[in-house]
Amino acid sequence: MSLDLDLLRRFPDVEAANLHAVDGADKLLLDLAAQTGWPGEPGKVAILGDHYGALVLGALDAGVRGIRVHQDALSGAQAIEANAQELLPALGGEFRLLPLGAELLTGATLVLIALPRLLDALEEMLSFVAEHAAPGVTVMASGRIKHMNRTMNELLGRYFTSVTASLGRQKSRVLSATALRPVASLPAPRFPLHGAPLVGLEAPLALRAYAQTFGGAKLDSGTRFLLENLQLPAEALRAVDLGCGNGTIAAYLALKHPLLTLYACDQSASAVASTLATAQANGVDGRITAVQDDALSALPDASECFVVLNPPFHMGNTVHAGIALKLFTDAGRVLVSGGALWCVFNSHLGYRGQLQKLVGPTRQVARNPKFTVTVSIKR
Repeated sequence: MSLDLDLLRRFPDVEAANLHAVDGADKLLLDLAAQTGWPGEPGKVAILGDHYGALVLGALDAGVRGIRVHQDALSGAQAIEANAQELLPALGGEFRLLPLGAELLTGATLVLIALPRLLDALEEMLSFVAEHAAPGVTVMASGRIKHMNRTMNELLGRYFTSVTASLGRQKSRVLSATALRPVASLPAPRFPLHGAPLVGLEAPLALRAYAQTFGGAKLDSGTRFLLENLQLPAEALRAVDLGCGNGTIAAYLALKHPLLTLYACDQSASAVASTLATAQANGVDGRITAVQDDALSALPDASECFVVLNPPFHMGNTVHAGIALKLFTDAGRVLVSGGALWCVFNSHLGYRGQLQKLVGPTRQVARNPKFTVTVSIKR
């Protein structure tokens, strides 16, 4: 391979010394795909879950053309495009970013997967592969050994008759699957997931979630604590659900405040679809707008009165505060003077000082042994 994959960046995602754009699992997968043999015909390779472009650019560098790519996270998709423009500018037209579905997978004979953290997400990917890819498709999926488990092998075995595991290298391994099972024997599609009806909240709630949505169709305990303590003025007409996930916050507020409209956003395409499905399940889809966005980049400065946020504290498999600080900063940017950011976070993270700095005066509203709820007022 002539391309140095270590030159890849994560930008516009958070960058830090302990966060990497490529790892041993990416490199092992590319090496084993080359040993298996890249398809010679353009348009036969699909890549799912490539984090920042290592798999896409590695395949392009190996001569593969017409690659179809799915990356659920907007920042990851933007990083793939940025890395291609920087490192392989002449080949930028040789791949397309597509949603999960027929256009992504129809006729594919080789599918590469960066194994997701969630088993549901892997199952959703495999269900689309089984439905749309070529009958003789080969699936090769890589991950760090510490994040892999036998259930992944079993899940592949539900869709394929032959599943093998590579030897480990650099703490990584590749699972390979061939020979799709007959259609009649494939598992029935389960998505979107339906959560059990929620009780104990002021407004009853039904949750829906597609597989790559963090937390699935369940009520996150931090979100529950936030909703139990969140108070918007009766005259409020609009609020922003930043990092909307499965749509819990947006749907709950729409049910509780019949005059309120919600702008919900998330960098995950799966989360946006989940929020729309949750809104529809609760009959409030007419008052919720859900969009895929990098933080709040689509909203102008000083345009919003209320933002509600339960920030993530993981970047992939790494605990990192960078994404939360980015969201705090953008919330502060879009709030009008006197506007409020309501936030919940794990108490040990101690975000109050950062909220003071990035948004404005911050007071603790509630605290339990695990979570803290705050409200920050824009200066």
